[in-house]
Amino acid sequence: MATGYLEILRARHALRLLTGTLVGRLPNATAAIALVLFVRAEGGTYSLAGGLAAVYGVANAVGQPLLGRLVDLHGQPRVQLPAAVLSALSMSVFAVRGTGSPALAYAAVAAAGLFTPPLEGGLRALWPSVLPREDQVHTAYAMDAVAQEIMFTVGPLLVTLCVSLWSARAALLVLSAVGVLGALWVVLAPPSRAWRSAPREAHWLGALRSPGLLALLGAFLFVGIALGSITVASVSYADGHGGDAVYGWMMAGIGLGALVGGTAYGARRWSGVPERRLRLLVALLAVCYLPLTLMPGAVAMVLLTVVAGVFLAPCIACAFIIVDRHAPRGAVTEAFSWLVTTFTVGASVGTGLAGPVVQAGGARWGFVLPGAAGAVSLLVLLATRGVLAAPARGEVVAASPENDPNRAAEPRFSSGDRA
Repeated sequence: MATGYLEILRARHALRLLTGTLVGRLPNATAAIALVLFVRAEGGTYSLAGGLAAVYGVANAVGQPLLGRLVDLHGQPRVQLPAAVLSALSMSVFAVRGTGSPALAYAAVAAAGLFTPPLEGGLRALWPSVLPREDQVHTAYAMDAVAQEIMFTVGPLLVTLCVSLWSARAALLVLSAVGVLGALWVVLAPPSRAWRSAPREAHWLGALRSPGLLALLGAFLFVGIALGSITVASVSYADGHGGDAVYGWMMAGIGLGALVGGTAYGARRWSGVPERRLRLLVALLAVCYLPLTLMPGAVAMVLLTVVAGVFLAPCIACAFIIVDRHAPRGAVTEAFSWLVTTFTVGASVGTGLAGPVVQAGGARWGFVLPGAAGAVSLLVLLATRGVLAAPARGEVVAASPENDPNRAAEPRFSSGDRA
């Protein structure tokens, strides 16, 4: 199973780009918990902590596609590194000045979120220039999805470690500095410095002018809603079944399931078009959410969360392939960034929806939401399958290695060659 992953990691620059991206994304992955811990250490309220975390998330969702478009226009080093520095400086201002001035705190946190570099989309744009075969790129997408689960598991542990060793303020400053170092490690890599987007058609919609991409984003909004609603329903369940420890194990269970599912998915070569495969994966994802409504004892419930997470990473990995197929020429980084934004917005909406549902009907109805959202995602994919079926060659990121002078910057396979 590990052979395909080892083949990817042995490719020149692959390990550096993957680790640099993960390290560079740590501030973003840990922002919510770091902000809450810092605000509480400063004597602020949970309302202030939640408000700052929400502002960071919204600003991040806005900034990712905008910065992704700038990367497509100007290259990675000229955008990724300055954005990382600005984001780190903004968070450092917040850490140093604290919550004494709420206006300054909100402005600094908003700037930190807005300027978070689109390293995630940038890495996916780089894979085709680093790996020579299409099947390797698809495996790299799966490995990327798995690595995210590891990062979102390890990241909070690093925050709590920094807080216990030093302080919540130190945690914000250290993570900001680490994020800049990760971005620097990526942009100094030869593939990042050499990467150039294909010529693009000037259009104010950018990547969103692709109907196929819009269809995929519509479906993944509901996948995000499903994941966001689980987090709230799990809190309600844990309150009656063991408290914070059970909640932590449930969240870890979802991450473990995604890790196992993504690892297995990426270890196999898949035949057929990815759009059809995504419909099956989303259907399985929705079905695996349903047993959570049984709400058994804590141990059995944690096992059910593992099952619920199994098809999450495969869905994300398959979506990466579809984004690559449908992204307009010259807008690949922006397209990947839109997927990140859509998923983030969906998770926020899911959190907001689950609160009143749990308040009115209890945790059981909260666990109905993920299955329902998964079903709606599947309906969107079914309703738009004609749009997703055959991306036009002129509208996707496709370059011929023989004819494209920027060979290192573009995928080495065309839409007609993709499985």
